[in-house]
Amino acid sequence: MSQSLSSLEAQIPALLSLLEGKTAEEGLRFLATQFEGSIAFSSSLGLEDQLITHFIYENNLPIRVFTLDTGRLFNETYSLLNRTNEHYGRKMEVYFPKHEAIQNLVNEKGPLSFYNSVEDRKECCYHRKVEPLKRALQGVQIWVTGIRADQSDARQGLQLLEWDDNFKVIKFNPLLAWTFEEVRAAIKEYRIPYNSLHDKGFISIGCAPCTRAIRIGEDFRAGRWWWEDNSKKECGLHTH
Repeated sequence: MSQSLSSLEAQIPALLSLLEGKTAEEGLRFLATQFEGSIAFSSSLGLEDQLITHFIYENNLPIRVFTLDTGRLFNETYSLLNRTNEHYGRKMEVYFPKHEAIQNLVNEKGPLSFYNSVEDRKECCYHRKVEPLKRALQGVQIWVTGIRADQSDARQGLQLLEWDDNFKVIKFNPLLAWTFEEVRAAIKEYRIPYNSLHDKGFISIGCAPCTRAIRIGEDFRAGRWWWEDNSKKECGLHTH
């Protein structure tokens, strides 16, 4: 399925109809067949992403799997990346920020500028995550994500397939309707490697300086950029 951007977006209703009733694994298999060579999965190595990686690798689906190394990840996250590669006998692609941009940012604003303001934090996120993602998604038509609807208010109302006008791709969210408990149960059932920080109260795990464990009753993403207002906290990878 090679088509222009406009015709690609126009195919979403038909694809949604064809995906109706399919499980997450079946949906991945269907789109991998239809868009072979132009479908990729971006993993943050969270629970949801580990489950999708399992579906892709265990079924030997022709889907590129990559992750973004911001240079600020937890040691536990690097350990998980290594364990995942060893567990499945595959090597996940890793994309890094452009060193000139990070060097200029730190020299100009210091190593902790992201604490200064939302604008400064988004600038750091852009250089460490958004720009590398743009490179990783070059030539991609279907971008697979681990988004779930109940992860945040900003992700409520999303569809299984979404047009992402920022990256000009169709975004496929195979776990959109899954609950956190269902994901966790699948991780246990399939014995999938996961980040040990999840056992210490960390639910959504990003860069080490920007992530903390959450407390009982707090929102799923309260541990991300906890010094900011809780409404619509995103890094720029997923905008709605």
